[in-house]
Amino acid sequence: MGHLSMSDRSTTTSVETSTTQTELKSRLTANGKPTNGAASGFPTKNGQPLVSAVDGEVKVIEQKHHVDLERYTKNFKGDTVLGIKFQAPLKWGNIIMITALHIFFVYAYVTYPMRRLKLYSVLYAYIMGGVVGFGVTGGAHRYWTHRSFKANLPMRIILMLCFTAAGQNSLYDWVRDHRVHHKYSETDADPHNSNRGFFFAHVGWLMMYKHPEVLKRGRQLDMSDILADPVVRFHEKYFIPLKMLCCFIIPTVIPVYFWGEEWYLSFIMQCVFRYVYSLNFTWSVNSAAHLWGTRPYDKRINPRENKIVSFVAMGEGWHNYHHVFPWDYKAAELGKYSLNFTTMILDGFAKLGWCWDRKQPSKDLVQRTLDKYGDGTHPSTADSHHDHHHMPEVPDPEYPCEDDDAESSSTESTKLDENENQSTKSVLA
Repeated sequence: MGHLSMSDRSTTTSVETSTTQTELKSRLTANGKPTNGAASGFPTKNGQPLVSAVDGEVKVIEQKHHVDLERYTKNFKGDTVLGIKFQAPLKWGNIIMITALHIFFVYAYVTYPMRRLKLYSVLYAYIMGGVVGFGVTGGAHRYWTHRSFKANLPMRIILMLCFTAAGQNSLYDWVRDHRVHHKYSETDADPHNSNRGFFFAHVGWLMMYKHPEVLKRGRQLDMSDILADPVVRFHEKYFIPLKMLCCFIIPTVIPVYFWGEEWYLSFIMQCVFRYVYSLNFTWSVNSAAHLWGTRPYDKRINPRENKIVSFVAMGEGWHNYHHVFPWDYKAAELGKYSLNFTTMILDGFAKLGWCWDRKQPSKDLVQRTLDKYGDGTHPSTADSHHDHHHMPEVPDPEYPCEDDDAESSSTESTKLDENENQSTKSVLA
C-alpha cells in the first residue's frame, strides 16, 4: 500500500520554488481576486465558463497535482545533513510534523492519567480505528485503486468519509501512488521502494521528495475512472475541511458530548493515540509486508505473507498473494474472515446489495500459480522450480493486459504463461 502521509498536499509538487504554482495562480486571478468564471482556471465568454462543471472539477484536480517534470528532474539533488548524503531533497515540513507527532505520542503515553481513563473512550478509539482502517483498506485500496468490486453511491460516500477520517493523503494521490507501486514495485518508480530499507518504505518516503521516475510513471497512468467519480471529485474539492472534520474535530467532540470525556484526554485518545497507531499500521504494509514473511505464490518478488500485518491492517498483510492477484476483492486467498476483517465488512455490504461483482480468481488458477512460482510454504504444494515466459501480475480478467514498456520494465511478479494469463471472466470463482 502506500501514499500515506500527514496533511501534506505537496507530495508531487516541484523541488524548485513554486514557479508553476505561481504561474497557475496568476492565470486564475486578477488583482489577487478570482476572475469571473476563472476560479476553476477555465476560459470564459461573457462571464460564462466554456466547459462543463464536471470537466472543470477534473481539470482543477489535474492542475493541483501538476508539476514541471523537466524542471523537477533537473533540480532533483539529494540534501546533505550532518555529513549524511540523502538520495533526494528532504521535505522538512513533513519531517518536523511526523517527528513531533511521534514524540508527543510517547510523551502522552507516558504521562496519561490512567486513573481518569474511561472504558467508553477506549472502545470508541478501537471503533474509530476500525472505521478509518476500513476506509483505507476497503475504500482507497480495494475499491478505488484496484476496482475489485462495484459499489453504489451510498457505499462510496461511506468509504470516502471513512478514508478521510484516516487523515492521510487525498484519494487521487493515494490511488495514483498505489497503482504506480504495483506497476513498478521495488524500482525507482515505486514511491516506497522497499529495496531502500525498512525506514524508507515505512515512513522515510514521506519525508523526501519523490524520485522523478515516480512522477513520470504516475502521469502515464489512466486515472480517468477516479476523476469520473463525483464522490472523489467532492473529496478533492473539500479535502482540507473534510479531513479536519472527519479525522480530528468530530472524533474529539463525540466523547466530550456523549459521555463527558475531558477535552484534552479526548484529543489525546483520538488525535494522537488512534491517529499514530492507524498511520503506522497502514505504513507497515509498505515496509514489514515487503520484507518479512513467506512467499507461497511468487518467490521472485519482495511482498510477503505477514500475519502480524494482516492483523493490524485488517487483512492487508497477505501481500505476496495480493501482488499476484491485485484485483481479488479479498486481497488474500483466505476463505474465512480470520485476519481479514475488511473482507467480512465487504461481504456484509454485499448482502445488503450495496456492493457486487466481487472479483476473485478460481481455485485452479491460484493453485497453478503457486505450483509454478511459490516458495513451497503453501500447505498445498511442495517447492518446485520452473522457468516460463510470463507477464507482470495475473491481469484482471475484466480488462485486457497491455503489453507496453511499463509492463516490460516492471520487476513486479510475472505469474503464468501468456496463454494462461489471457483470462476471461470464466476464471472467476
